[in-house]
Amino acid sequence: MRYLLPLSCLALSLSAQAEPLEPLIKEGMALIPPFQQQLMATVKSAVESGGPQQAVQACQQLAPQITAEHSEAPWRVGRTALKLRSQDNAPDPWERAVLEQFQQRAAEGEPLQNMSHAEMVDGEFRLMKAIPTGEACLACHGGSIKPELAALIDQYYPEDKARGFKLGELRGAFTLRRAVD
Repeated sequence: MRYLLPLSCLALSLSAQAEPLEPLIKEGMALIPPFQQQLMATVKSAVESGGPQQAVQACQQLAPQITAEHSEAPWRVGRTALKLRSQDNAPDPWERAVLEQFQQRAAEGEPLQNMSHAEMVDGEFRLMKAIPTGEACLACHGGSIKPELAALIDQYYPEDKARGFKLGELRGAFTLRRAVD
């Protein structure tokens, strides 16, 4: 009985902390589809106009600009992964831990499509949503990249590690953050 009161207080405290996150989660999750759609439309347009080679160039030149456009105050929006193509997208320690958690959850059978994680970290709201490897990703990120395309990727991204993915694997995650008063 003496443990019941502290446990009840802890449960109430945790639910009180989780409740205020819901509006932030909803707001953050609403920012992901337009960001994702613009990135995908850019890649699709580049592939249609010049093949995967054009897509690599478009990603290298336009993805940072698209990220900046979608990072309107108070939100910062981006992408990260454990296997990076661009070092500019390197995960911080919190993002790395969440990506590793996503990998573990996927290994346990949880579908990546709806996988996300949100929490308060040092006065900041942080949100990540998993990105599964799609069919369109495989030309540049799959296990059998054409040699001329691999050479171009190496030219633009000399430290590239984002290869060898299979359909449905964790490619990375959208990552969002904002200060909370």
